Amino acid sequence: MSAVSPPRPAVPTLMPGVPVHAAARRMLRRPRPRPQPRRSAFPAVSVVVPTRNEARNLEVVLPRIAAVRPAVHEIIVVDGHSTDDSIGAARRTLPWVRAISQTRRGKGNAMACGFAAATGDVIVMFDADGSADPAEIPAFVSALVAGADFAKGSRFAPGGGSDDITLLRRTGNAGLNGVANALFGTSYTDLCYGYNAFWADLLPLLDLPDPQTPTPAEGMLWGDGFEIETVLNCRVAAAGLRITEVPSVERQRIFGETNLRTFADGTRVLRTLLSEHRRADRRKAARARH
Repeated sequence: MSAVSPPRPAVPTLMPGVPVHAAARRMLRRPRPRPQPRRSAFPAVSVVVPTRNEARNLEVVLPRIAAVRPAVHEIIVVDGHSTDDSIGAARRTLPWVRAISQTRRGKGNAMACGFAAATGDVIVMFDADGSADPAEIPAFVSALVAGADFAKGSRFAPGGGSDDITLLRRTGNAGLNGVANALFGTSYTDLCYGYNAFWADLLPLLDLPDPQTPTPAEGMLWGDGFEIETVLNCRVAAAGLRITEVPSVERQRIFGETNLRTFADGTRVLRTLLSEHRRADRRKAARARH
């Protein structure tokens, strides 16, 4: 693991000790509501899985997540108006899964809905296509318990890798990493990877669009689309949070075809970086005036 945080003041982290027997009980229990997220040595983990027409992949992915030890607190499948009964497949595969529908459209809105529904101390962002390895979840949690605020998955950190990325996408990602690091003072090695985890108490700081806000008459709310991962990476950096990269190996999706569009998505990420940098500058100027 490697630290990539910008040289800014870090947010204090509370890490009270928790008895071993309490951790053992947590591993065995079924998911249940928690009053407030808290930081501890044995956090409850919520895994948020946005999905759209991924029924066949969910049948494989959900049991793999459920098999992770220490056991996760809950798995939240957020459905994007699928036509293949993804919610039904999720519930048949894992009866205790929490399956909800997103309120608008776009991956960002699905993520925000899942974040709002999460009751754990840690939130893990997990794709439904089978490309991410659930066995890596403990490494992300360990990075947070060790002091990070945000654990950023990286295919290009030592120990990481990808069976899926093309040379063109790898080159584009490297260029976007350079732009992000220049703008935000970070050392990201894999800006465009969506396997991440963070402490749930950071949600107010991330300032994502409210899931209950009505859908606009035209277009989408900023942050509702595929720009969500870049938005999060920019905002945790701008806030001066502690960021640790976690090596991750990306596999090929199990069933179906990818929704990635190399040039269109790359252009969207670049626009997001520039927009989020302007947002950070405006907020910095506003704080200076006060």
